[in-house]
Amino acid sequence: MPSVDVVSRVDLQALDNAINNVKREIATRYDFKNVSTEITFDRKAKSIHIATGDDWKVKAVMEMLTGQCNRLKVDPKCLDAKEMESTSSGTVKIDILVREGIPRDAGQKIVKLVKGLKNRVQPAIQDDQVRLTGKNIDDLQEIMALLREQDYGVPLQFVNMKS
Repeated sequence: MPSVDVVSRVDLQALDNAINNVKREIATRYDFKNVSTEITFDRKAKSIHIATGDDWKVKAVMEMLTGQCNRLKVDPKCLDAKEMESTSSGTVKIDILVREGIPRDAGQKIVKLVKGLKNRVQPAIQDDQVRLTGKNIDDLQEIMALLREQDYGVPLQFVNMKS
């Protein structure tokens, strides 16, 4: 029986490239001249740390990061920004978590949507992904097109298609 896995994964190398591009752009921008700006990416913890002069500069760095992510085909929905905090040195910092995997509630919404269609596709939640199994590939592709139109707060990819 044909099957496909619905997952939410982030290309960490492309995200690292986007962060490096932002660092280069900050070095050339006039509004960041004489302002200490630090961007670090921790691959193991899957987090990005930004520290800069004030909250306007943090927002500018976030916009640059979002633009670079779009350009390098990394969906910005995977970036979960926390609250901005002031530091003792007078700068502002923010932590951004990189979300991977489909959250439980989003997985349940996907399952509810697929079961509500009354077609021959069976969804099953497996950890942080959803497996769709059907009688033929056309049904699976129809469900994939429908899921692409929906917004679950995380980017969805379809991998491991077997016929």
